[in-house]
Amino acid sequence: MKKIFSFTALSIFALSSLFLSGCKKEEEIVVEPPISSGGSGSMTIDLKAMFGDSVLELNTGEQYTTANGDQVDVSMFKFYISNIVLTKASGETWAQSESYYLCNAADLSTMRFTIPNVPTGEYNQISFMIGVDSLRNVSGTQAGALDPANNMFWTWSSGYIFMKFEGNSPQSTSGGNNVTYHIGGYAGANRGQRMVSLPLTTTTALVTESTTPQIFLEADAGELFESPNTVNIATLSFAMSVNANSKMIADNYANMFSLINVVN
Repeated sequence: MKKIFSFTALSIFALSSLFLSGCKKEEEIVVEPPISSGGSGSMTIDLKAMFGDSVLELNTGEQYTTANGDQVDVSMFKFYISNIVLTKASGETWAQSESYYLCNAADLSTMRFTIPNVPTGEYNQISFMIGVDSLRNVSGTQAGALDPANNMFWTWSSGYIFMKFEGNSPQSTSGGNNVTYHIGGYAGANRGQRMVSLPLTTTTALVTESTTPQIFLEADAGELFESPNTVNIATLSFAMSVNANSKMIADNYANMFSLINVVN
């Protein structure tokens, strides 16, 4: 966010006095920015899990068709959203601190969360990371969404699992016809973090001290198999290492979010 620095008459007088007093050595004068007089509010993010055009239902035996024409029923779909940045219509940005959310399609309460302490204003874009940034991957034992007890963690050397997808497919060559994608990796060419930026094209989100806009998004699990890489389950039914296959799926899930609507 741009910071505007202003000098009051008192500040100018103080600086003048300093120079006239004849300091023995040159000192850097740091003028603190004024405290913003603007208020703050909140913004709510609502996520709907999808598979293509269908609402995603877990553990029902329903077969969803992938871009390759494979059939898969889904038992798990979980992912991290972190490092949220909101952009105002003016171009200014605000980044949420401690911005880590574990979203689980099996628990609808995790698919809706509120971002607090958002500076009031009109916002026309939301950006975030799918996954967990490298610093938090090596920061020792953590709590909340980043608690290893959430089963989204490998080891302190391998770090967090950013996305878990599990299911069953007749095309799978794995035991029990399982499909298992656990994607992570916080460093190197095959790292799994992906950045997403979504312009709020339906309407801007207006944050005030008394109103909380809602941003409705879709998270499409079908995109894991589709774009830019068409995934053939017969040849890729298992990915639990940081390699070219996991990178391919991460490149796909970078496209799994889309805007439904904004309600002020």
